Amino acid sequence: MELQLILTNIQKHINLTAEEQQHFLSVLQVKKMKKKQVLLHENEVCKYSAFVFRGCLRGYTIDNNGIEHVLQFAPPDWWISDMYSLIAQKTGQLNIDALEDTEVALLSKNEQEKLYTEIPKFERFFRIITEKSLVAYRQRIIDSMSLTAQERYANFCNSYPTLINTLPQKQIAAYIGVTPEFLSKMRSSLRY
Repeated sequence: MELQLILTNIQKHINLTAEEQQHFLSVLQVKKMKKKQVLLHENEVCKYSAFVFRGCLRGYTIDNNGIEHVLQFAPPDWWISDMYSLIAQKTGQLNIDALEDTEVALLSKNEQEKLYTEIPKFERFFRIITEKSLVAYRQRIIDSMSLTAQERYANFCNSYPTLINTLPQKQIAAYIGVTPEFLSKMRSSLRY
């Protein structure tokens, strides 16, 4: 059952009673998304954290030249949101859409805040995943400034091993900050 995936994800950090699990599941909204369907547009206020059951979401920005820069992929068992917008409740810069048919659980900001009061251990859970996200984003910034394209690709492979052969090359290139053509040449040279 797919709801078990989100409970297993949470159990990595906190233990919930059966009653707490049921309460948590009752506040989620399950949403099926078609490929290319948008969950969040830039300049909107992010109202949800999304947990992926199946499929894959991506969070990205588009620069003034129309070039996409992928900040994060969210395959199954990952959470994604525009963290700045969600926490500050201000318009954000992140777009989030589906790279394939995808099914997610949405937890609204309001329900998340209620969980903190009703089941205080959820504060610990969301603190842990927020800290991990902050560390990952910080490392991505440092990596983009200091690593070679090959090293950034190796980091992508370590972070998203299930996506190496499933994502379009264009998406991987947008994540590591190179053109698809450069990525193709680099991958070819790595095979020898």
